[in-house]
Amino acid sequence: MIRLTPFYLVFLYLFLLSCNKKNELALLDVPVKNQVVFKDTMSLELLKSKCYACHAVNTKSHEEIIAPPMAAVKRRYLMMYPEKEEFVQAISQWAKNPAEERAIMKGAITKFKVMPYQSFHEEDLIKIATYIYEEELEVPAWFPEHEKQMHGGNGGGKGKMKGMQ
Repeated sequence: MIRLTPFYLVFLYLFLLSCNKKNELALLDVPVKNQVVFKDTMSLELLKSKCYACHAVNTKSHEEIIAPPMAAVKRRYLMMYPEKEEFVQAISQWAKNPAEERAIMKGAITKFKVMPYQSFHEEDLIKIATYIYEEELEVPAWFPEHEKQMHGGNGGGKGKMKGMQ
């Protein structure tokens, strides 16, 4: 017979408690290079700290920005990569190694030049790209009017925004 000492009872209690508690990490169906990706509660903070310095949402006008808003990046990438795995892979690969010849946002390259190389951890890029894909992103106040003027507002216009949400 197994004797349950107080130590084992505490261990058993904590183990059972952790099994019943909702874990903050949720398993996602995004295999990227044979990895299973976990979305944690820090994904938004990663996006803010790693991306919003350039892809800011708190600018007062289109003239103040130094890179396209992340919502515009998301919309453009969704046009080419509507499936989550492809989208996450494309965003991650671009951020890992930006190059003009691989750019899909040609207008942004013309206006802002190529994104400078950044030293990102691949796991962070995957978390950020997954967050971008899954969540509704904040849009700068000026962006809807810019979208309307430049692209017809609802995906019409020059065809560059067609199929966007």
